[in-house]
Amino acid sequence: MMLTVYLSGEIHTDWRDQIAHGARDLNVVFTGPVTDHAASDDCGVAILGAESNKFWHDHKGAKLNAMRTRKGIEEADIVVVRFGEKYKQWNAAFDAGYAAALGKSLIVLHGAEHQHALKEVDAAALAVAQDPSQVVAILTYILSGDLPA
Repeated sequence: MMLTVYLSGEIHTDWRDQIAHGARDLNVVFTGPVTDHAASDDCGVAILGAESNKFWHDHKGAKLNAMRTRKGIEEADIVVVRFGEKYKQWNAAFDAGYAAALGKSLIVLHGAEHQHALKEVDAAALAVAQDPSQVVAILTYILSGDLPA
């Protein structure tokens, strides 16, 4: 069995690298959004032309990024959504809701400090993890039935 896993959410820490490294021996393909913040913010105007109004600047970028996000979530077997400590990731909550609406297997990843704020998102998830290593353990279990040592 092979899994395609979409990694959504905060882009300011190395959680994606931790999961990919931990799952390096598993039959998993990881996909995700563009994590270069400047490229993600400016893709619309870089491709479709400058905007003097910041709303339209952001609007163009958001629509282009939405095409990548929708495709990634729709094609994923599992969607992992990470909520970080420093920033409020409204887009991550949207991605979690979209994945849940599509009936995707959803793993939510966040620290204890967000338990109350994310209770509805957590309720839609099949697993709520607090650490990237727990995500790796979940993927390992799904693929092999093996529990952590």
